[in-house]
Amino acid sequence: MHKYDVIIGLEIHTELNTKSKMFCSCPNLPLAEEANSLTCPICLGHPGTLPAVNEQAVEYAVFLALALNAHINYYSKFDRKNYFYPDLPKGYQISQYDLPLATGGFLTISPNRDIDITRLHLEEDTGKLNHQTGSSLVDFNRAGIPLIEMVTEPVIASAEEAKLFCKRFQSILRYLDISDADMDKGLMRCEANISLQRPGSWRYANGQILPTGEDLLNHKVEVKNINSFKAVEKAIEYEIKRQSELLDEGKKIKAETRGWNENKNQTVGQRTKETQADYRYFPEPDLPPLQLDEAYVEKVRAKIVELPHQKIARLQDEYGLEESEATFLADNRDLADYFEKVISELRAWIEAEGDDWQRQLRKLSKTTYNWLTNELVQMQNAYGMAIEYFKITPENIAELIKLVYKNRINYTTAKTILADMFVRGSKPLDILRELGLEQIDDQAALTATVEQVLAANPSQAAELKAGKATLINFFVGKTMAATGGKANPLIVEEILKKLID
Repeated sequence: MHKYDVIIGLEIHTELNTKSKMFCSCPNLPLAEEANSLTCPICLGHPGTLPAVNEQAVEYAVFLALALNAHINYYSKFDRKNYFYPDLPKGYQISQYDLPLATGGFLTISPNRDIDITRLHLEEDTGKLNHQTGSSLVDFNRAGIPLIEMVTEPVIASAEEAKLFCKRFQSILRYLDISDADMDKGLMRCEANISLQRPGSWRYANGQILPTGEDLLNHKVEVKNINSFKAVEKAIEYEIKRQSELLDEGKKIKAETRGWNENKNQTVGQRTKETQADYRYFPEPDLPPLQLDEAYVEKVRAKIVELPHQKIARLQDEYGLEESEATFLADNRDLADYFEKVISELRAWIEAEGDDWQRQLRKLSKTTYNWLTNELVQMQNAYGMAIEYFKITPENIAELIKLVYKNRINYTTAKTILADMFVRGSKPLDILRELGLEQIDDQAALTATVEQVLAANPSQAAELKAGKATLINFFVGKTMAATGGKANPLIVEEILKKLID
């Protein structure tokens, strides 16, 4: 528990993956290697040039606004945000100020927790500074790339909630396929506004933090340079601790912008916090207002796919998964799609066998989830390979699960086959026959092997025969080893149990 009330608001800038930039026809390739190779007089702000709005960027912004339950403003406009910085070629940024594209809305981060959203608006990105020893170089390839800025209400109460919000927001961006949203590549950039207030000294009304008495509220601090979910949590936790210590010492909190230093795990003061007046906003004279209508919005709405929170609910309902399991799959969309394809194959098999799918559903869903998240994801992480490039098909994973389910192979053998499938993409049955891994079910052969194992471990064998049942697992393991993992462990266990009955 914190001594002070923690109040957090987030601003998230997301680069959209449109084909061209926001106001010109230059290619939208923010990670292009050759500096200043994707520029033109418009995105460089040359005199006499005229911008034109990217229609795809508008559609993507409406996509996101609808997914976040926001109110679409049919009439919005662009404004000039005036400030000087070396990476800003025009000396101003085309953004939206008092009439943004969308307002309101919320994002659900857990079953009982919604985070309210203030606004979403379109703007253009700045260039990028490449700092070197004694100098800095400017690359304008990124200048003019379409950005959506999303601002939350100051209702986030912890670093953990802030991190979870960012994760859920990124997931929506990827589901809508409007941005790759990789934080480490700068495609999604988070800024946190943090303030600490004495309990009872403030109230929240109409999107504002207001004092309840005559005392002034503590200033908020903005933290930038946050490039991972882990950094979101660590930066906010550090700032809470820093501000708490200042307040405990009777010192004031400065209204400032601070940067997160990943190497030192601390925030560092950068500059005094600007106010809206510092930017001298005025309507962009070279662009007409952006006017939408209901027909356009409904046309965009019809293209929206199933969103993460909807997928989580459906995976729980259709497959009997726990919330944590459904959430893990929903956060990994390709894996979720893969999971459902495997389940579809298994259902076809069960129904072809004349069995009741609903009776087998929960067990097979859980089995499939475990194989994908424990084994397949482990391989995915080890090789850094996206699931779309796997040689293992959902059909073959389903076949492997069937072999285990029907007790034709054990788990150890299945893992051996899966490793071969990952490398070669072969079918499980082909690998099983090729490597001679068929499970040994022959009662007489296994009895002979068990007797050999008992003879090789006389003291433990005597204890087992005397009734020490806990040694059964010991001898099952020894028998498995003696057969190269081929023995059917259930039959081996039955043989051993007869010794102590």
